[in-house]
Amino acid sequence: MNQYLAITSRGLENLLADELEQLGAQNIQVVHAGVRFKAEQATAYRCCLWTRISSRIIQVLSEFNVRDDMDLYLGATAINWMNYFDSNTRIVVDFNGTNREIRNSQYGAMKIKDAIVDRFTKADLRRPNIDRERPDLRVHMRLSGEKGILGLDMAGSGLHQRGYRSEAGKAPLRETHAAALVIKSGWSPEQPLLDPMCGSGTLLIEAAMMAAEIAPGLKRKRWGFESIKDFDKDAWMEIHAEATVKSRRGPAKVTTKFFGREMDRRVLAVARDNAGRAGVKELIDFEYGDATQLVRPEGFETGVILCNPPYGERLGTTPELISLYKEFGNRLKLAFAGSVAAIYSSSNELLSCMRMRADKQFKLRNGALDCVLKTYLITAGSVQKEEGQAEGVIVQEEVAPDFANRLKKNIAKLGKWAKREGIECYRIYDADIPNYNAAIDKYKDYIIIQEYAAPKSVSEELARRRIMDILRATIEVTGVESNKVILKVRERQKGKSQYQKLSSAERHMVVEEYGVELKVNLYDYLDTGLFLDHRITRRMLGKMAPGKDFLNLFSYTGSASVHVAVGGAKTTTTVDMSNTYLRWAQENMELNNQVGSQHEFIQADCLQWLQEVDDTFDLIFIDPPTFSNSKRMKQSFDIQRDHIMLMENLKRMLRPEGQIVFSNNKRHFKMDLDKLNELGLHAKNISDKTLPMDFAKNKQIHNCWIITHKEG
Repeated sequence: MNQYLAITSRGLENLLADELEQLGAQNIQVVHAGVRFKAEQATAYRCCLWTRISSRIIQVLSEFNVRDDMDLYLGATAINWMNYFDSNTRIVVDFNGTNREIRNSQYGAMKIKDAIVDRFTKADLRRPNIDRERPDLRVHMRLSGEKGILGLDMAGSGLHQRGYRSEAGKAPLRETHAAALVIKSGWSPEQPLLDPMCGSGTLLIEAAMMAAEIAPGLKRKRWGFESIKDFDKDAWMEIHAEATVKSRRGPAKVTTKFFGREMDRRVLAVARDNAGRAGVKELIDFEYGDATQLVRPEGFETGVILCNPPYGERLGTTPELISLYKEFGNRLKLAFAGSVAAIYSSSNELLSCMRMRADKQFKLRNGALDCVLKTYLITAGSVQKEEGQAEGVIVQEEVAPDFANRLKKNIAKLGKWAKREGIECYRIYDADIPNYNAAIDKYKDYIIIQEYAAPKSVSEELARRRIMDILRATIEVTGVESNKVILKVRERQKGKSQYQKLSSAERHMVVEEYGVELKVNLYDYLDTGLFLDHRITRRMLGKMAPGKDFLNLFSYTGSASVHVAVGGAKTTTTVDMSNTYLRWAQENMELNNQVGSQHEFIQADCLQWLQEVDDTFDLIFIDPPTFSNSKRMKQSFDIQRDHIMLMENLKRMLRPEGQIVFSNNKRHFKMDLDKLNELGLHAKNISDKTLPMDFAKNKQIHNCWIITHKEG
């Protein structure tokens, strides 16, 4: 008997051990991400053909200690490779693992290759060909610490490659992983199986192949073991013929019903094609269907619902996924009492949105992701009904009740105020409760949730769970559709890093603010193009504007310029370093019919422009970044350090009766009144007068000053 190593994913070792035992393997030993076993040659062939879980089976030729590259070379040289293949065999070396001395798998593979070639040439034999594209045989090296296992790959390529899947969905499961999920779900071939989000059909196809006794490796065209010198062709042909007969007879014996539902019609067509190639097309009922509207298929009394829904690895997809999991959970409870649901996901938080209690759970990694398969026994008691409530309506327990109650109160109070004020976008929550650390803004019928970065004392898992609670509760309290909820993460920002692009959705909308229309972009940047806390400042500038020549520095999207232009300014000059934001500012002006040569837009480094321009103005608005070291600026800028330098330049540009409105967002900013006095300028702090009602609890959100020439 030979020694073999069957490789699998972490968490599936025991499942694979059971499978190999059923296939006739002996001396089975579970190891990390694999199973060691012994087998006769014919049994090894059968294991390769029939394993549904193993990704590779390696015939172990040698095990040795590997401290450095010399140990690696000597260990490989000690094998008499000519006993296993000849010079005409095309080979490639796969190397997995590293240690202190061998830190690069390509280098490790090269040392093994050198050892094999040298062994042939020293025996006066032609060296074998190295062919990475079309090898006949793969040499496999597995290194873990100082322990090395060297052998031959019996299959020649991954055993997950069944040959039926030509195209997959967006996030396909490997066939071996899908088979493991089917087994772990508790499904048996006598039970109906439904996948309500079936994608390209892999879970259902693997289950149907089990029921029909179709060997998963049957469609493979060639095997690595066929190129090993001791290949027993007769034994292999007998094993393959037996499996072929079973595959022809098996489907006709299957009485189990399989159901697949999928919203993407193109992917659904792929699933049907895949099932056809696998030989199980007639066994699976594929139909278009939405999991949030799931109904019990005809012929499905009680059985297993198994699926691998989207995980939400990208934060931007999370609000819609919350709704998906919630509605999916509702449909399971309403239509599938008595059945078992097995749901595989990397997000415990999303699974919790289903409002179901798991009976069992299994941790199973999917590639680099830590995932879990949870099984739920769906009982009639899952659906609670209150007196006077319509049949089939589910009573929901409240999520994050403290947060939800605060949000309800805020909305009731601020909604009426916003309507009176004539504003369509405002803040409805700003970290009012410490454990729910986020800002929530309303833009017409859209909601933006900005999660503040959690302190280091809060674990990533807890922070993730809290933001999920915020999302779920916000959707329930506001009644906003989940696709109109946008989630962003706000960390401590420096300079204009808040303007960095997050996506390229290019979805804009127009909102109204005190009779002015402004374009916002809710998706592509951390900020939307409109700083809500400066709303009163913009209105104030509009009232100060009639007949004035106005300068807007660090203008962003020019919203202050729009208010001033609508307010009756004689001219406006809008300056920013970004062409993107200047174009946006022009569009904002055009929305309000403010066009013409009296409105000038200048792309420039504001600090440099201030030092070079001699124009004068009646009204200047400047809202600089707290800090910036942009590559496009000639010097770094710090508002606390450099605000007097700004005022030196602004004084030169300010007409005798003119006014500077100076604002910034630095917490605990201190105006240097003594140096300002030396410049001949006077400053009046108006921060409390420019703080809107929706920011009343955050008095440090900005500070604002009116600066004028000193009298006399």
